[in-house]
Amino acid sequence: MGGVTTGPAAVDSRSIQAAYDVIRSHLRVTPVLELDRTDLGLAAGRLVLKLEQLQHAGSFKTRGAFANLLLRRLPPAGVVAASGGNHGVAVAYAAMRLGVRAKVFVPTVSSPAKIQRIRDYGADLVVDGERYADALAASEAWAAREGAASVHAFDGLETLLGQGTLGLELARQAPDLDTLLVSVGGGGLIGGLAAWYAGAVRVVGVEPEAAPTLFRALEAGRPVDAEAGGIAADSLAPRRVGTLMFPIARAHVERVALVSDAAIRRAQQVLWDRARLVAEPGAVATVAALLEGAYVPAPDERVGLVISGGNTTAVEFR
Repeated sequence: MGGVTTGPAAVDSRSIQAAYDVIRSHLRVTPVLELDRTDLGLAAGRLVLKLEQLQHAGSFKTRGAFANLLLRRLPPAGVVAASGGNHGVAVAYAAMRLGVRAKVFVPTVSSPAKIQRIRDYGADLVVDGERYADALAASEAWAAREGAASVHAFDGLETLLGQGTLGLELARQAPDLDTLLVSVGGGGLIGGLAAWYAGAVRVVGVEPEAAPTLFRALEAGRPVDAEAGGIAADSLAPRRVGTLMFPIARAHVERVALVSDAAIRRAQQVLWDRARLVAEPGAVATVAALLEGAYVPAPDERVGLVISGGNTTAVEFR
């Protein structure tokens, strides 16, 4: 694995660039797709979609997984992760590529497609508990007992740095964005992106009404427990956002828009019908915000959307 370090002490553009230099050979530079909003049945205007469902292992989580495995000193016991699905897939993939032992805990709500991919990548998989928090507790107990390194899905320094590299790429591909809409679960992605842009682009979070973790945290002034349900529960429904990302979000996230499950399902269908793009429910909350009017851009506003993952099946999609 080469030059493994303990990593920097902060999440900013300089540390994100340093992390990218280490992990970039293990990533795909995912493409962007430019659309007119009329392509999605909206009023005219520009959209730029960052197609991170085309990343290795099917989501942006691969960035954080490689950052954890390459920027940390790992014990002989390897790594352990808890995940609603995509993080587990990413850790399993990165561990397979780097020859690291990996154990992954997922809740019963996880998508069958994600569970199968974790198995396919060779990780030791445990399905335990109804929600992400249950899997997290089980993974932490196992890590303490076996001496493995815990790779947190969103509340870890290396995780935030890795996810921030998406912003580095997007800034080069679409340097003139005004606004970036980002789906939020635990906040690792929006934390990394907000740290990269640091106010240079308006960053807006999007969450399901049934899992308003960052919305509740900003309302309370600190991370607090929130509802954890809905159609995207396997990717956007931890009980609360991470403590590391919250100060970044408070400083650089303009607001959080909430969307219904119906809008998320409609967004999946619209992306397929209008652009032939397949994405999982948690990945299309950004599109749902536009379709439902939870975020209404100005006519000349240049809006970016992160399509964050595509680990779904035809049955789930239809």
